[in-house]
Amino acid sequence: MENGLRELVSCLSGAESVPEQVWRSLLSVGKDERDWLAAMARKVTEDNFGKGVYVRALIEISSCCRNNCLYCGLRAANKDAVRYRLSKEQILECCAKAASLGFNTFVLQGGEDVMQTDEWLADVVKAIKAEYPSKAVTLSVGERSDAGFAMLRSAGVDRYLLRHETACEKHYSLLHPSAMSAENRKHCLHVLKQLGFQTGSGMMIGLPGQGVDELVADLMYLDMLKPAMIGIGPFIPATGTPFAKEKPGDVDTALLLVSLSRLRFPKALIPATTALATLCEDGTERGILAGANVVMPNITPSAFARNYTIYDNKKYHDSESAEQLELLERKLNAIDRFIDYSRGDYMI
Repeated sequence: MENGLRELVSCLSGAESVPEQVWRSLLSVGKDERDWLAAMARKVTEDNFGKGVYVRALIEISSCCRNNCLYCGLRAANKDAVRYRLSKEQILECCAKAASLGFNTFVLQGGEDVMQTDEWLADVVKAIKAEYPSKAVTLSVGERSDAGFAMLRSAGVDRYLLRHETACEKHYSLLHPSAMSAENRKHCLHVLKQLGFQTGSGMMIGLPGQGVDELVADLMYLDMLKPAMIGIGPFIPATGTPFAKEKPGDVDTALLLVSLSRLRFPKALIPATTALATLCEDGTERGILAGANVVMPNITPSAFARNYTIYDNKKYHDSESAEQLELLERKLNAIDRFIDYSRGDYMI
């Protein structure tokens, strides 16, 4: 078993591209092989980052969205969703709290809120950068125009996370309204890289209509994109969506994709996602042990965070942010890891 896997894994190291059949073979491995791959991914992570796990302060700035993606609880047609948007002042208050706790990256995440325009976001980012010039700002606010992305980059945004969700056009059309396309999503990612953002992509595992072919296409797309950040987590259904009664994605498969991503992209910034922690109590630890090296504690005030319902039962803490960090430190220490508060930029 080990020799065959070593040969496959060797194909992930250094080659310009990975053959489709290699991905197929790696996606079909059993439990023992997955455990071995996770151990290899852990070693690669330690070799590149040591035992520190980067933390980012997550601020969920709006639960309003113009889109109608079939899987997302924030979809515009979901009448059950509770809508909110943080003001510039509220966002700056969150950044002040995060800075006092030692965070060096702020992640502003939200739906495609028509009221939070490119100009408005640029103004917020400039205010953050004026107050905290040495800290990194990441945005995850969906698709924008080329000019909008350029404006945000000029305002000082360092990183941008935009999951491609699925690389297959046909599958993409099953998950999104006709006004959206995989072609435009990929175009956005190309523009982000061209503008010099540390660019993140990724996918959900276990989406309706997703099989091995789709996962292979996702991995081959990531291979072409070479992102700085890769977000991978299991699909979780959301009330008020067409997929509300679908089964959640498989955690073990999501962890396998984390390990394979680490082995192919040794220097990538890979979070242990909230979705992992939502589906299993030790999801954060399992993500780290599979090759992840980033955790994003949520510092959005709980009155708002509980309404950022992109999927059901999303894990969030009513406790103070300082208590969250103490709990996270204990969890990481239990698996021989610790919190790394540095910016943790992508290093080529």
